[in-house]
Amino acid sequence: MTQKRISAADRNTAVAPAMRVVLVTMDSHLASATERASAALSRSMPGLTLSVHAAAEWGDDPTALERCRNDIARGDIVIATMLFLEDHFVPILPALQARRDHCDAMVCAMSAGEVTKLTRMGKFDMSTPATGAMAFLKRLRNKPEAKSEDGREQTGARATAGAQQMKMLRRLPKILRFIPGTAQDVRAYFLTLQYWLAGSQENIAHMVHFLVDRYAQGARKDLRGLARTHEPVEYPEIGVYHPRIDDPRAVGKMASTADALPTFATSGKRGTVGLLLMRSYLLAGNADHYNGVITALEARGLRVIPAFATGLDQRPAIDAFFYSEGRPAIDALVSLTGFSLVGGPAYNDAKAAEDILAKLDVPYLAVHPVEFQTLDQWGGSQRGLLPVESTIMVAIPELDGATGAMVFGGRGSAQHIACTGCAHACKFENIVDSHDMHSCIERADTLAARVGKLVDLRRSERAERKVAAVVFNFPPNAGATGTAAFLSVFESLFNVMTAMAREGYTVELPASVDALREHIISGNAAQYGAMANVHTRIPADDHLRREKYLKEIEAQWGPAPGKQQSDGASIFVLGARFGNVFVGIQPAFGYEGDPMRLLFEKGFAPTHAFSAFYRWLREDFGAHAVLHFGTHGA
Repeated sequence: MTQKRISAADRNTAVAPAMRVVLVTMDSHLASATERASAALSRSMPGLTLSVHAAAEWGDDPTALERCRNDIARGDIVIATMLFLEDHFVPILPALQARRDHCDAMVCAMSAGEVTKLTRMGKFDMSTPATGAMAFLKRLRNKPEAKSEDGREQTGARATAGAQQMKMLRRLPKILRFIPGTAQDVRAYFLTLQYWLAGSQENIAHMVHFLVDRYAQGARKDLRGLARTHEPVEYPEIGVYHPRIDDPRAVGKMASTADALPTFATSGKRGTVGLLLMRSYLLAGNADHYNGVITALEARGLRVIPAFATGLDQRPAIDAFFYSEGRPAIDALVSLTGFSLVGGPAYNDAKAAEDILAKLDVPYLAVHPVEFQTLDQWGGSQRGLLPVESTIMVAIPELDGATGAMVFGGRGSAQHIACTGCAHACKFENIVDSHDMHSCIERADTLAARVGKLVDLRRSERAERKVAAVVFNFPPNAGATGTAAFLSVFESLFNVMTAMAREGYTVELPASVDALREHIISGNAAQYGAMANVHTRIPADDHLRREKYLKEIEAQWGPAPGKQQSDGASIFVLGARFGNVFVGIQPAFGYEGDPMRLLFEKGFAPTHAFSAFYRWLREDFGAHAVLHFGTHGA
């Protein structure tokens, strides 16, 4: 007997058939938006449940993986996206394969081939040879890339292809609308992609409405027609974002033009910083980690242009918002995406990134949230970043030329769990969902300070810039100052100082390499019983007053000023000044006689002299930049 269809009038009293929609994706950026969409869906479609699973959580939580497998085994419509890492798709591949022929529909996109071919939507089956509409689309896709004269892919060809693909993705459903048969299911596949790529709460709900309305089978057919299906809500593909944007043209704090940014955000006189954001996080309303960085930069007097682009190629955003009349309009570029500049976790086009960064010619930092663990897990871990995070978020962006990798935010586990990543011990009391991103206060502020210094350096005159050069001395008291394997440190340093003087830096250049060495190694060393020239002394009471980590240092090395590079009343800063260039000797670590302890000591704290030396460079000498010569030291 066929169950009676549910109408809008009686759906509150009828027993609704269960409809389980399962969404599996790489990370949890859409989790809270999906849960909000689920609440709305349960009102319009009684009996429907929508569950979301993030593959990034499986490594540290086997129960999360088991929950995902169980949901797949019972899912009526299964959607899998962004599963291209083996650690993400291999654990659930058998579950997907087992469920494929028993669910109403399985949609797999932007994933490894083993996953994508499991797509089955009505008459559209990706495991079979392409025919009809799909064969035609494959011919469109396989057009050869533009090549340069030497046969290599032209820089920008991939970006152009990406833009063309997005344009085609919007056009295909309109073209396929009038072709009967399998083409209608192919059209449904591309519409699903559109919903996903514009993944706001509204579009997630519309996507589920659409798939249920088209593919619900058996008793679940009664859910068809209960809710009106909507075309994907369109958002700017390239644009700007600000948490306090207030412009009638903005959609969800996103706008297509930079003049929509709030006035105070673009009035900073210190300099301008271009930020690159992930559009997917903005669409999901999950951008607190970005907001913290934006606020920290603005608090330091910097003008901020937070921009985004569709997909993982950031060049369109750079071209659209970081130039003015053909010239760079920013003083520094900071990527908050956690991925390479051109590409992402699946591929990296370092040559294309190199070309656009050379054209922009500003400092480029790539920083990241922790994506595959929570902030408290990261803060409490001796390992820090997971291997996949180190690879995707640090190593690959460095191939582009990015520097300054650091964590600036991530997810909190729950309200009552404190993050131990810094002294703030944040508990995220305002947390709505454990999947939402948050800014790390200390690190966002540190990032802003670092970027501010880079902007100041870029805007300063060469003659005003102060540069510190630090040489190593290991083992101490053994005539090893400024030594390194196969490198003449003092000769190299002299050549650099000569070039700096020639380029307009204020350098009081010694007469020769030997004179430079003599100034630093000898000088007044005998007067103080030191191993090199004492440029200045830091009084013990000054060190006590200014050392932020005094408690930790004294726990390891005893009361200030300590025994290293000290006369008992002050700390020696060893080195010599040559105009606006200071050449200093890095203080010893304190464990030189115990190399195994030096390698494996977990609670290793710098000596009083070591910490005071770098504080003096930063705050007293006022170095704009610090260069380390020879053996790397620390």
